[in-house]
Amino acid sequence: MPDAARLFASICIGIVGFLVSYQIMPLMPESTDFGSFAYINGIIGIFVGWRVMGKRAGRGVAAAINNGMGGVLVLVLWGLFIHSSYQMFDRAMANWYNGAFQALLAIFKFMAEYGLVMINPLVMFTLISGGILSGLATEYAWRTWR
Repeated sequence: MPDAARLFASICIGIVGFLVSYQIMPLMPESTDFGSFAYINGIIGIFVGWRVMGKRAGRGVAAAINNGMGGVLVLVLWGLFIHSSYQMFDRAMANWYNGAFQALLAIFKFMAEYGLVMINPLVMFTLISGGILSGLATEYAWRTWR
């Protein structure tokens, strides 16, 4: 059911995903073609905020902070999985893999590589502070417009 908490959560986590995308871009190699990387992460953030964070609002301030951190964690995991799957699919169409298991294993290899790129103080600070602020904004919206 749509409510203000889901709307605030989706907007806030979508913005966090979009901002973090632009912080990750300079950390990748120069030849990387990002295409719609930031927009995809923003859309992932919108869905995560709506489905994960919005329904867990209204349990208090400590739970709101945990809700925001959980939302950011789900955003990162889904973002890593989707972008790694796209990278694997792109390489699979160029016949890089000998079998399906090798291609599926490449998804987790790419997730690990991209995850290591994300271990940057600025990116981590943005994710943590964005998660906390998103959780608190979601809780505020739930308390104000039930």
